[in-house]
Amino acid sequence: MRKDIVKLTLLLLTASVITAGCAGSNAPANGGNNGNSGGTGTETNGENNTQPEDEPFEITIRHTQVGESKKFRLAMLEDVVKQTEADIPGLTIKLDGVDSEVNRKEKLRGEMAAGKPPEVFDVFGSPDAALFAKEGLMLDLTPIIAELGIQDQFTTLDPFTYEGKVYGLPIGGSVEGYFYNKQYFEDKGLTIPKTLSELEQIAEAIKTDGKIPFAQSSKDAWIPLMTTNNLWSYYGGPEITYGFKSGETKWTDPSVVEGVAKHQEWVQKGYFKKGELGFEYADMRNQIITGEAMMMMDGSWANSVFRDPEQAGDMVGKIGYFNMPPVKEGDPVVVMQDANNGYGFSAAVADDPQKLAAVKAFIGNMWTEEMQLRGLEEDGVLPAMKIDLEKMKTASEDPLMQDIFAAVSEIDISFPAFDALVQADVNTALSIGIQQIIGGEGTPESMLETVQSAQESANAAEQ
Repeated sequence: MRKDIVKLTLLLLTASVITAGCAGSNAPANGGNNGNSGGTGTETNGENNTQPEDEPFEITIRHTQVGESKKFRLAMLEDVVKQTEADIPGLTIKLDGVDSEVNRKEKLRGEMAAGKPPEVFDVFGSPDAALFAKEGLMLDLTPIIAELGIQDQFTTLDPFTYEGKVYGLPIGGSVEGYFYNKQYFEDKGLTIPKTLSELEQIAEAIKTDGKIPFAQSSKDAWIPLMTTNNLWSYYGGPEITYGFKSGETKWTDPSVVEGVAKHQEWVQKGYFKKGELGFEYADMRNQIITGEAMMMMDGSWANSVFRDPEQAGDMVGKIGYFNMPPVKEGDPVVVMQDANNGYGFSAAVADDPQKLAAVKAFIGNMWTEEMQLRGLEEDGVLPAMKIDLEKMKTASEDPLMQDIFAAVSEIDISFPAFDALVQADVNTALSIGIQQIIGGEGTPESMLETVQSAQESANAAEQ
């Protein structure tokens, strides 16, 4: 798996220069795709050219493009929907927008347990796609992407691959790092830190100046866990998370404790705004936009907010981006980087020729070079498909995007987010634990003992 991550890093550096979820985020190509007939979707399978009857029918697309910050990716999805409806006689597509966390942890799980997911749904690749595919609930896309001629056009399909078959497609790539108030840094003579110690020195200077060093909202635990995940991957090494599920490593390892303790130390030093456990995701971005906070750990996808005058106002052009620096100068730059957010399809679609044709048309219209470049230009989403670097630079000359491109080029080692590698119950235990740490309850040691217990139970259940 380590080789796969290194391969993904190289591909993103050379072909697509961060992330999904999920989160995680692009115009139709008039039914075409790389010279293939991908957008028409009129064939029911690779051997039968008979078009389904033109009777009215409906499919549902569950998406997570809700809220002002996701308006660009929603507009792209709506354009693909219109094109797909035009391609397939009788088709009506219903869009069902649900918050990303609610979809992943509640609604989709419930639908899968009942065996009745929507025809198309936002899904997290690893580990969710494999779990659902193992139960026979997801459509095997392997023959479809081969028919459309796009099977080799992705930077990676590993998060959506189970037993050699593809059960979902990533919509974009992402990295995690710090957005910062570039104007403030220039005015105060601050420079991008080269070590964690220098980052802390900057945080102290910002705090002394009466500002908040780090914007953070922790009502949803995945948000602060971006910081924690990157910290323990520096202290323990980016490979350590791979071993939790196999039992080769433990959450109670001193280096993991050290990473969580560092996050706790930053909370105790007042580097985050008080009351963060009650703040929604959008709140921390507003802390940056209003000038209340000067830095913010987030996924590269957040750049769309800071490039939009309607959301960022006069802060457009004043926000930069850098990687979390290593513990010591000269150490490798280690960053979370993946292509794990995308769409999956219900296995039941295979039994309905009309719906199968609609799914093929949707895939043909959604996964095109044109749409990937539009996603980069309008929404700042790094491509999930192999796109020529010069085309990418032409598509987005925005200074903030150039900062992100530069940060990606500096990555020495990348790794997937922890929740792509461990079971859902472990994710839940870690989420509760980090919120307790932020709230001043318990210690990193006791919190991680609970997480390790959840890990061992989850591992035993899979044997």
